[in-house]
Amino acid sequence: MTLSTSQSRQGTAIEFRHVSKVFTTSGKEKTTAVDDVTLNVQPGEILGVIGYSGAGKSTLVRLINGLDTPTSGELLLDGTNIVGLSERQLRAIRSNIGMIFQQFNLFQSRTTAGNIEYPLKLAGMKSAERKQRVTELLEFVGLADRHDHYPEQLSGGQKQRVGIARALATKPKLLLADEATSALDPETTQDVLKLLREVNRELGITIVVITHEMEVVRSIADSVAVMENGKVIEHGSVYEVFSNPKTDVAARFVATSLRNTPDHVETEDLLAHDGRLFTINLTENSGFFAAAARAREAGVELSIVHGGVTTLQQRSFGKMTVRLHGPETAVEEFYRSLERSTDIQEIAR
Repeated sequence: MTLSTSQSRQGTAIEFRHVSKVFTTSGKEKTTAVDDVTLNVQPGEILGVIGYSGAGKSTLVRLINGLDTPTSGELLLDGTNIVGLSERQLRAIRSNIGMIFQQFNLFQSRTTAGNIEYPLKLAGMKSAERKQRVTELLEFVGLADRHDHYPEQLSGGQKQRVGIARALATKPKLLLADEATSALDPETTQDVLKLLREVNRELGITIVVITHEMEVVRSIADSVAVMENGKVIEHGSVYEVFSNPKTDVAARFVATSLRNTPDHVETEDLLAHDGRLFTINLTENSGFFAAAARAREAGVELSIVHGGVTTLQQRSFGKMTVRLHGPETAVEEFYRSLERSTDIQEIAR
């Protein structure tokens, strides 16, 4: 179902300006959870924030919704610096922010409808309007037939759909999803991510997705910020980061999603055979096919032994591992010609 067009509006713009968050323990030891982050999120964008445990991802979310206050820097939502605002002012800001949680956080004593209706009651909406809004949201998330079910009667994916519907109840401009799919199986994860993408496209809501799974970023995000030790160490479009990661952390995350280079066991098996092995970065301008054609004309036998090609944001990229047999000068020319146009690495014995 499509929600009524009156609910569509421009999402929230987010701007971090040299934001840091330092926690002080009882022993007066200081821990920097977010370290000098400067980051922009455009209205209606889906940003994936990825990093290993302790990277500072969840603290970043708590700064956006005002549950934590930056130690230094400015954090602007639609141009308003929320640092230093009173709790009353922050409550008004939070009314435009929806939260989706890893463990769903549903009231066990309330039905599906009751869980979705709860924030509407807090907002003071009249009963008839609440009922209409709940019905609309249940249809939107595909749970119209689960109106009277309790959380214990729902699957994990259905519970998260209720969580999404509840987050949308007050018509927010911004959704924050903190590890929202990590408790779900892969198929259910894709269903939930598809729903979030639909929310973004139909309603124009800005979404910030916190995750440690690159596949989540690949499936839903427009851009990605990679965090390590509280810092944003890499930021760019999903295509840019996946096709050409600039940091070791980003490269490791990308490898877990794409699996387009041989692992240690596969490499040992490949090296047990004759020929030289090369892994080539395939992009629109890599020149691989022209170089391969020239090598074959020079008497080189070329075989593809590993690889994969992915399309993201309407652009294709990938990696391919090839084995070459033939005249050494022709093999060397193949390597040199590609070295000028793309990333090519020989797998050494």
